[in-house]
Amino acid sequence: MYLQVKDVKKSYGKDTSYVQVLKGISTGLERGQMCVIQGTSGSGKSTLLNCIGGLDTMDSGSITVDGKEIFGLKPAALSDYRRDNLGFIFQFYNLVPNLTVRENIQICQHIAEHPLDMDELLETLGLTEHQNKFPAQLSGGQQQRTAIARALIKNPKLLLCDEPTGALDSKTSRDILILLEEINAKYGTTMLIVTHNNSIKNMVHKVIIIKDGLVKKEYMNETRVPAAELEDL
Repeated sequence: MYLQVKDVKKSYGKDTSYVQVLKGISTGLERGQMCVIQGTSGSGKSTLLNCIGGLDTMDSGSITVDGKEIFGLKPAALSDYRRDNLGFIFQFYNLVPNLTVRENIQICQHIAEHPLDMDELLETLGLTEHQNKFPAQLSGGQQQRTAIARALIKNPKLLLCDEPTGALDSKTSRDILILLEEINAKYGTTMLIVTHNNSIKNMVHKVIIIKDGLVKKEYMNETRVPAAELEDL
């Protein structure tokens, strides 16, 4: 299994402010699969994503990605893990405002060992004609495409997406999901998508539902619907 999560626990605070967010999460994902994590606010889904991404430490348990255990890694080794394996897409685009689209993407291109071809990626994401614009000159969808390109230029094995369509209207959300679907098919990128949107689960290979810090249900989706046909986005 490409991603293996075993009995992961995570808490914040102490004494009266102590909160256990993850109470023993166990799940996994095969290489090349698209997976949705769903749950109400506070259920622990973003915390789990951050632990997998090495952005947050866990109290106990095990997370292995492509056979590499990340629990207990020191900061420098975690940084290498993120650089070599992961791409991140968030609800808020976090683009550098005084850099062009191309320059924003180059930030991650320069740290990648085997980056994708810049011009091909710009073409795939429909950004070729916008590559010399600054973020303030772009629509929300174009900014999110730029953020996706920045994550993908590294040619990551695992793409972690936290509410990637949360700030977008329904049409733009569909366009972004179609792009993610095409990227998964073209590059074989494994994807883990945290979302509140109940429709997105219909397009992925696997669904994980988290409640109160535990996996309530997980299942393989045998009747996948193409992103272009999703309703109620």
